[in-house]
Amino acid sequence: MVSLSTWFRYVANKLEYSVSITSKGYRQGQIAKTEYGDSIWKNLLQGRLTYLHWNKGGEEMTPTITEQGATLLVRKIPIPNPTHVFVGDVVLLRDPDKSDNFLVRRLAAIEGNEMVSTDEKDEPFVLEKDECWVLSDNEALKPKEARDSRTYGPMSVTDIVGRVVYCLRTAVDHGPVENSLFGMRRDLPVMEVELDVDLMSRNQKEQL
Repeated sequence: MVSLSTWFRYVANKLEYSVSITSKGYRQGQIAKTEYGDSIWKNLLQGRLTYLHWNKGGEEMTPTITEQGATLLVRKIPIPNPTHVFVGDVVLLRDPDKSDNFLVRRLAAIEGNEMVSTDEKDEPFVLEKDECWVLSDNEALKPKEARDSRTYGPMSVTDIVGRVVYCLRTAVDHGPVENSLFGMRRDLPVMEVELDVDLMSRNQKEQL
């Protein structure tokens, strides 16, 4: 049973999302000024803040995500910036090699952070505006195998489409994803209202 306070925080999250996505559409010319208010209400009443994503698997994010693949609950991030995604978050972002594919990686640094290599030959540098640095969770992999910022270099924060909040590996092995403290606080009421493990399990079976 979801508490009343959780519902209030959930609705506040939905309102923030609705205003953000409507403002984004307005700036891009997709929503007319006369449609602005109606669009906010439509997203507030009908839209969800999460969606399911089937991760095909691979070694890059073990043990967070198994090599056999997993169904992920992803929190939508309409305007990715340092006030919506945080260092330590597991994020879903566009694959630099294939724009129609997505990668799951952990956000390790954002704009303004200084990056220092373990190789003394590499000069330190500071991530510029809208840049971020992402890493795989599997520390045993070599940089080329990890397919993260050690391969691609700084990536654009605008390529982030969501934060992974829950992972269903199998019907008996599932749970919240460990993100930044800020991210987990923001997502807790959303997860309490929208998480449906049975639906995630059915999605998993359809993908296998």
